[in-house]
This record gives sequence, structure tokens and C-alpha cells, in this order.
Amino acid sequence: MDNFIVSARKYRPATFDMVVGQDTITTTLKNAIRNNLLAQAYLFCGPRGVGKTTCARIFAKTINCSEPGPDGEACDKCESCSSFNSQASFNIHELDAASNNSVDDIRNLTDQVRIPPQIGKFSVYIIDEVHMLSTQAFNAFLKTLEEPPAHAIFILATTEKHKIIPTILSRCQIFDFNRINVDDIVQRLTFVAGNEGVKAEHEALHVIATKADGAMRDALSIFDQIVSFSGKNITYSDVIANLNVLDYEYYFRLTSAAMEGDVASALLTFNEILNKGFDGYNFMAGLNNHLRDLLVSRDESTVKLLETSPSIRQRYREQAIKAPLTFLYEALDIGSQCMLNFRNSKNQRLHVELALLRMCNLSEERRPEESKKKAEQVKNSEEQDFTVAPPASSPAAKQKSTKNPDQPVSAAASGKPVTPREQTRKVSIREIMAGSKASGDTLNEPGGEMAAQEDDIDFTRDDLLKAWASFASEVKEESPRIAVTLSSVTPDLLPDNTVVLRLDNSALKEAFDHNFKPRLEGHLRRTLQNSQVKLQTNVEATERGEILYSPEQKFNHLAARNPALKDLKKTFNLDFE
Repeated sequence: MDNFIVSARKYRPATFDMVVGQDTITTTLKNAIRNNLLAQAYLFCGPRGVGKTTCARIFAKTINCSEPGPDGEACDKCESCSSFNSQASFNIHELDAASNNSVDDIRNLTDQVRIPPQIGKFSVYIIDEVHMLSTQAFNAFLKTLEEPPAHAIFILATTEKHKIIPTILSRCQIFDFNRINVDDIVQRLTFVAGNEGVKAEHEALHVIATKADGAMRDALSIFDQIVSFSGKNITYSDVIANLNVLDYEYYFRLTSAAMEGDVASALLTFNEILNKGFDGYNFMAGLNNHLRDLLVSRDESTVKLLETSPSIRQRYREQAIKAPLTFLYEALDIGSQCMLNFRNSKNQRLHVELALLRMCNLSEERRPEESKKKAEQVKNSEEQDFTVAPPASSPAAKQKSTKNPDQPVSAAASGKPVTPREQTRKVSIREIMAGSKASGDTLNEPGGEMAAQEDDIDFTRDDLLKAWASFASEVKEESPRIAVTLSSVTPDLLPDNTVVLRLDNSALKEAFDHNFKPRLEGHLRRTLQNSQVKLQTNVEATERGEILYSPEQKFNHLAARNPALKDLKKTFNLDFE
């Protein structure tokens, strides 16, 4: 049986053109070789599995090629290229800095650099994981790195650029390798699958590419794992089962249930996900990604941000059209808050379920017409229409009693126009139970037209405190000082619906009355649905006396104790600041 070679090694790029997803870097290196503009040291940095060491080897092979092509690629025929392909080249030296990170290792490297190459022009030293070198080793390496022999070129590779000291960075040309995007990985996997005689579904390769997180080596390793699991036919269901990836279908179902307000379906779907062994945190992270993908799918210009297969992308487009924009914004906010507090929750399953309930409730909150209709039905059930007759002593009443007691009195018979408010008024059952205010004799006493509006409702102290807190939150960004003051002071409620705010400083009262009192009064009337609410501000000194806020108040307080301060201010024309 032939020895198996993993795909990451078998399909490792041998030329610059075969490198995936790093076109800018490979083009720069080829141009440098073609124009003979080689630097003494290079630093290749970036995530794992994106081609740093591979590019370093291709670069070392190409600069030693005796007959490079016009495109900057090695010929693969000369003695140097043949020795490189057979892994017998003495011009390329690879050092693992993770296990050779001492000063002695760097000293041995420095001694070795002096030896010129036997074949080719350059001796290339590739130091992998260079950030693992100790500080002393870095310092010992500085002189050699800055002034190496003409035949020596250093290529440093690292995944953690920030750990390299600046004096090393300043002596290198730095190339930042990017994560490889999903489409490029899928294209490479399709090529590998074709060469290996493996039939793979496009959606399955997309899941592998997404799971690889931008690393081609990881993608090829996962590909080998799936081939071992499912043989020569890779399907989407096999991939998600082997990699323990949650199917897109769950997210589509759960989002549809949330938009429809179907709480039962959402909770049952989440329970099914938990039974499959998925963690609540990872599930919520996937749901947030799904909502984000729906958000970018609403616009044709942003659909390209989706890293999915064309068939899944079409499903995103269909659901995004049905999902209101406000729902997506609010659901994303709920999901983000759930993830932030997930680790600190004592009951993590309940924590996620509450987030799902809030998402389902968004569909009810977006129906203002239905909510308004329900509120009107409740109000009508608590109220009845009562016709209030004019006073018995009026001429109209006498005429009514002498003629026909069942016939209503007209406006002409009363001698003055009767307004609809005087003729008919809605009286709540609460007023009838109270007694006096609901009687017709009281309503139409001389000069007794009610100042209150018909739709005014009673409110409790708790209602007042809630409205008070909501206004404090509303002005928090505009004026933190006023917000803190309102939050720390408890208002008093008088029987005539007068709200009393006690402040401990006259300057604060003046500023509040001028800028915020009318707004707060209007806010309370709207929130409490009572036009009789009045706001009154009083200044009450504390046990320490009136608190001093402004520079002028502080100066006057000190000047009262030491009058010489006034002379000093006048003499030097000083300001309070």
C-alpha cells in the first residue's frame, strides 16, 4: 500500500502562481526578483496556514534558479531547482526558532552565515516562528541581520508580529499576509477534489472553507478528514455531522418563528439544538451571524458580503425581504446583550430562552394599530355614556317638566346655546363610585365648567416615579448633571396633581426652570395622560446649608467671611474662573 501524503503537503504550492489569496505579495516578490531588487531581510507575518513559509521557500528557490522565466518563476529544470525539489539543496537553511531560541543558537547561525553557497548565488535562511527568540537572542542577531554577507538573505516568518522588537522590524521588509477568503478556498478545494477523484457538493465545500477560518492548510486538513468519513462522495449533511456544525435550517426556522411571534416553535427549536449537543453560547453566536447576514442581504450592493453558497444566498435574500429592518436591529441588540451576559448567568439555558422570548415579542411591539385597538376596547369597557341634564332651577328644566318629561330640552328653550360638552359627557365608572364628581348637579353649577379634559386619567405615585425615571434617562446624554439630580431626588405628589421638586441650590433651580422644567412638565402630562399635572420647584437648604456650585457662589461665600477678597478682585480685575 502506498504511503498516504496529506493534502496540505501534497498540494503545497511550488510556484508563486499557485499561491492562493496572496496576489499582491507574490507579485511584489516576482517583480523584485525580475528587477534584481532583493532586500537583505524579509519578515512574513500573518495568521496560520496562509502561505508564509511556502512563499519563503518559493522565493529561495526562485532567486537561486539559473534560468528564471520572464514571469519571475523558477524554471524547475536547472541543478538548483532539481536539488530543491528533491529536498537536497544546501542553499536553503530552515531554523525553527521555537526550539532554537537561545543566544548560542544565534551564534551558531552567525558562524554558518559566513560560508558562501556551493550552487547558486544566495544562501537563504528561513527562521520560522521568529517571535519565540529570546530578547538576548534578538540582540545577538541584530548586527548580522543589518550587515549580512552579500550572499546571505534572511526570511523571518511569524504569526505574532507584535512580539518582535522594533530594532528587528526596522531592518526587514515587512509583508503582511491576509486570511484567505472563502471563495478562494472553495476554488482550491474543488481543484484538489477533482484531482483526487472525489465528488463534493458545493455547499459542503463552503462549510469546510468557513470552518477553516481563512487558513488553507486547515481547509485541506478538514478535507482529508471528511474524505475519511464519507469516502469519495462528500455531501453537505456528512460535513455538518462530522464537523459538529449547526445547519443553516435551524437559524432560518428560528428567525421565522421570531418574526411571527411563535414562542412555542422557537423554544422547541432551541431544545432540539441543545439535544444535538450544541452549546448555548455558540448557538447564540451563530444566530447573531445569521441576523447579520440577513441585514446585509437586504441590499443588492451588500449581498457580496455573504460568504455562502449561491443556493443559501438566495434563501437569505428571500427571508431578508420578509424581515423588517427594525426587527433585525433590535434582534441583533438582544442577541449581543445575551452573549455579553452569558458567562455570568447562573442558568444559561434560561438566559438564552429569555432572549428568544424577547425576539418573539418584537413582532407584537411592531403592531401599533392592533395595540391601539386593544387599548381602546379596554377603555370602552371601563367607561359608559351618561347624559347630564341641565340644573332643575333653569327655565329649560321647568319647561321640560311642564311639557313632556321624556322630550329633551332644546338649545332655544334654554335661552342660550348648549355646547356638546354641557349636553353630553363621558363619565368613568371610577368617578361614579367616587360620587360627587359624577353628579350632573355638580357639573353644571354656575361657573363650574371643568378645567380638566375628558380623557384625563388618574395616576398613582408609582406611575409618577416611572415617568420621572424615563425623563431622567432621556436627558442623560444631553445633561448628565440634571439626569443625576432627577435620579437622586424623589418628587412629592400633592392632592391637586402638583409635583414638587426640591432642589438644594438656587443656581441649579434657575438653570432647571429655564431649560428643563417645561419639558419635564409636558413629559409628565403626556406619559401620565393627565393635563392637570403641574411642576413646582423649590429650594430647600440641607443641614450644611445651601450647596455652592458656581464659581460666583463660592467667591461670594468666601468674600462674606473675608471682605478683603472683593478688594483683591477689584484691584487686579480678576474673573471668577
